[in-house]
Amino acid sequence: MSHNEKQISSTIIKQVALLAIILILAALICFNLALFIPSLLGAITIYVLCRKYNFYLQEEKKWKPWAAALTLMLASLVIIILPIYFIADLMIEKLGNAQAYMEKFNVFIDKIHDFVYSKTKFDILSKENMAKLKGFAGRFSTTALSGTFNTLTVIMSMYFILYFMFEKPRLFERILASSAPLKRANVSLIGEKMRKLIMANAIGIPVVALGQGIIALIGYFIFGAPSPILLFALTSVASMIPIVGAAIIYVPICIFMIAEGQTGPGIGLGVYCLIVVGLTDNILRFTLLKRLEDIHPLNTVFGIIMGMKLFGFMGLIFGPILVSFTLLLIHVYRNEFSDDDTPELELSSKDKNEELENKIDLIV
Repeated sequence: MSHNEKQISSTIIKQVALLAIILILAALICFNLALFIPSLLGAITIYVLCRKYNFYLQEEKKWKPWAAALTLMLASLVIIILPIYFIADLMIEKLGNAQAYMEKFNVFIDKIHDFVYSKTKFDILSKENMAKLKGFAGRFSTTALSGTFNTLTVIMSMYFILYFMFEKPRLFERILASSAPLKRANVSLIGEKMRKLIMANAIGIPVVALGQGIIALIGYFIFGAPSPILLFALTSVASMIPIVGAAIIYVPICIFMIAEGQTGPGIGLGVYCLIVVGLTDNILRFTLLKRLEDIHPLNTVFGIIMGMKLFGFMGLIFGPILVSFTLLLIHVYRNEFSDDDTPELELSSKDKNEELENKIDLIV
């Protein structure tokens, strides 16, 4: 092997050096602007949801860019942000006094444990596990609430960023597309998949959660459950968790009511939740979510855990988006640099054909 063949190409050295500089600068920017990451994610989410309406107002209706931007910002605030903020504020108000809340939670857990043990002689939670559960609940609630306290700041920063996205949308998208060091097909793939992911996470999952929460709230009032408004907020949040969902909230509540001597109402609430709340979940998921991107349950579970830790209450939406986006980038990397034939783009075009066929069927 000749001396020249052993040398690293100058082009590769330049590429590695430039990539290292870009990564260092990007890390510095992210580290120093970490507080604004939730605001940026929120702005991108609302931009994607309102994108077609923004183009419609500016390009077809010939509205002034500032007028279109302010109108859509106000509409998104009323339709999207205020309901989410209401539930967050409700939970902060109810759970804000962490010490008093944890005392009630500990009594609640002890009551359920003692009742189940007295009836079945089955020790569902040992003393060690009980202590771990109480400690975990305390840490998790404190972390989630502390992340939620700055929600107002996040929303204000988010709308500041969003205004400049809305005002010149074509320029914003052109900068993003030209900055991506990828093939045009992969840039289009990322754009299309991200739109579907955001629609599913920002509209589909919260609508299903709110629907279940409202139906459960009716049951809580009918059967006289304690603190029905707080239970509504907790049920809405819990229903976002796949598989177990709202049962995490209503099953312990039913057991607690029976343990308190409210046997009839406790059993009635359990039957109501199993049938009516469960049916609501299935109907909404099979009608609404099936029209949106199909997200793996594990993405949602790990996304919610990570999101709540990083962003507080807003992480319920941003967490699953980040996890799904990371997996999408892995697919794009494989498609961009692998010599093997990968089916991702073919599947994407197939999805588009199916979507077109569905639209034609709806029109007919």
